[in-house]
Formats: sequence, structure tokens, C-alpha cells
Amino acid sequence: MLRYLFSAIVAFSVTTTWTPANAESLKPGTVDLQSLGPMTFTDDGVLLVGDPKAATVYAIAIEAKESETGNQKPADSTLRIPNLRKAIGDLVRSAADDITIGDLAVDPSSQTIIVSAEGKGRFHLLKVLADGSLQVINLDKINHAAKQLPNPPADKMTGQGRRQKNLRLESITDIAFFDGKVIVSGVSADASPSNVMEFSFPFSDNSIVTNVQIYHAAHGRVEEPTIRTFVPMTIDGEATLLAGFTCTPLVRFSVDSLSGKETVRGTTVAELGNWNSPIDLITYEKDGKSSLLMTNTARGVMKISTDDIQNAPGLTEKVSGGGTAGQSFETIVAYEGTTQLDKLSDQQAVVIIGKADEVLQLVVMDLP
Repeated sequence: MLRYLFSAIVAFSVTTTWTPANAESLKPGTVDLQSLGPMTFTDDGVLLVGDPKAATVYAIAIEAKESETGNQKPADSTLRIPNLRKAIGDLVRSAADDITIGDLAVDPSSQTIIVSAEGKGRFHLLKVLADGSLQVINLDKINHAAKQLPNPPADKMTGQGRRQKNLRLESITDIAFFDGKVIVSGVSADASPSNVMEFSFPFSDNSIVTNVQIYHAAHGRVEEPTIRTFVPMTIDGEATLLAGFTCTPLVRFSVDSLSGKETVRGTTVAELGNWNSPIDLITYEKDGKSSLLMTNTARGVMKISTDDIQNAPGLTEKVSGGGTAGQSFETIVAYEGTTQLDKLSDQQAVVIIGKADEVLQLVVMDLP
């Protein structure tokens, strides 16, 4: 049984003793995060952190070899942090109400779990340990590299009334590492703002930026909305990107088509309901079948079938009244309240449960 002694946790800083394969590209220095953005890991355990306000992707060498730290791998269904904001607040000397949770990411090779958070204007990365405690990662001097995104939106408020917002904060909406490359979704300062960007790791100056558009069946028209979350996967031998958008179309893109040469229209394989925005999306296999698991702002957690998704012709007719169409799905009641999630193993996921104004829990759950 875990012991939840969060008020007595001491803020240890994680130091880096592990050397990734691309260590020569990571240099010691300070990572000064300006915002909370999406995170993921490379195949060899380098943490990729999107900082939308800075329009920058950081590659950070996180201590990932549990055997070197003496910590047991946290692949245990009993792992639970019952009040995540309080646990983080105790470490960074902020009240729980002042803590905003960003994203969580799991290194599949080491099962290292990282959570990002903001407290009183400072941004933190924290490692979840097997006993349910946390360690603050010292970003003052850590091996890292940075990739500045080309042509991000200006860092200022635009629009009128309730539609006013800072588009810079959508310069990075999701991030993935796939087939040795970094893939980023977001918006740019282009006339067609919604895009998918691809660049190599270790980072180089070259980036492939492709503007994307979709047929939004709920609206009955072609649009250029921002991708909110996506997952790359290989389906029937073809590299494929499945992307979720506000109001909840699920759209298929061929990765090969995202070459930057022209605007690419994806294939809308599902319409999953309006008045909603997807948050997180993962893929997994169970009982010989591949499925997607997607968290949402208003429509629960959906388990979406990928049966014949590569051959789906796509929706071309309007879906009215908040209805659904395309790929079949079911709402997973056991995951009710889940916002953030990532796959821990072939059998389990790490999830954060609770709305922004509620007590947030971090738990390990069996994949449905």
C-alpha cells in the first residue's frame, strides 16, 4: 500500500546521469519554459517539450534509467497520487489552488512518468516515482537542445469579444516522435494557419510545414481548424496520422502526403459529436484489435475502433444535430473524468482524473 505523506515531501532535484544515443546534440544549460505545452518521449528516452508561447520545442535528457537511481519502475496498478496539485504545490512552495497541470508523458522503454505544471508564473517538470512521491527536475543546468519553430503567430491578443485570444499559445498543440522524426501540430502566421510540421532529431534547421484542411461534417463545409491532438501510427504498412479537432471530427492523413508542397485535405473518418474538444489521444492493442482512446472536454473518454479505418472513404455529407457518424466508438465509464492520459504499458495507462477546479488524481488504470 502506498503512503501519502505529501506534506512532508522534500523537493529533490533530478540530475542527469543517463546518456541517450543523441547525447552529443544535447548541451548543458538552462531551459526557461514560458508556457505549458504537450510532451512526449523519443525512442531512446529524450523528453520532447513543446513551449507554445516561446514557439520552441525542447529536447531534454531526463534521468530515465531506474536501475541507476535505485527506484523501482512505476508500472504498478497501485500507483496513485490522490491530490496531484497539493503534492506539486508542497514541492514548489505554492498553494494547491495556484497549481495548473499541463501534460503528462511516459517513456515506454523505462516507464518514466513526467508531469508538467505551473505555479505562480513558474513552470516545472516533475518525475513521478514508484512510491507516489514526486521529484522536481532541475532545469537550471540540464542537457538539452532547442528548436525554434518558423513563422509562429505574433505573441499578442487578436480578434474581438469572446473570440479574442492569443494565437501564439496555439503554435504547438500536440507533439509526437515517429519513425525517427518529430511531428508537431499547431498554427502559424500563414494565411492558411493550421499546419503539421516535421523535423529531424537531433534538431536541424530544416522543417517541413504542411497546411491542412478538413471536411467538417458537423458544419457541412471544408475548414482549416487547428488540430487539437493526434497520434501517428502505421496501418496496413502506411504511415498514418489520425487527428482530432474541436467539435470532434476524427481525420486521417497520410504522413507521406505531408510534404509541404501543397495544402493537404484529410479524410474525415468519424464525426464524434459537437460542443466538445479532444484533449489526448493514444493507440493500443488488446485482444488482437487496435483501438484509439481519446479524452474530451465534454464527451467523456471514447474508445474508437480502427477497423478498416485506412480504407474508410470519408464523410462527405453534413451530420446535423450533434449526431455522430463514421468509425464506431464507445464511451468508457470507468475512465469518467479523465483529462490527460498516456500509455504506460501494453496493459495499462497513466491518467489524470478531475476537472480544473476539482481535486486532481494521478492513477494507473487498465486499458479498456
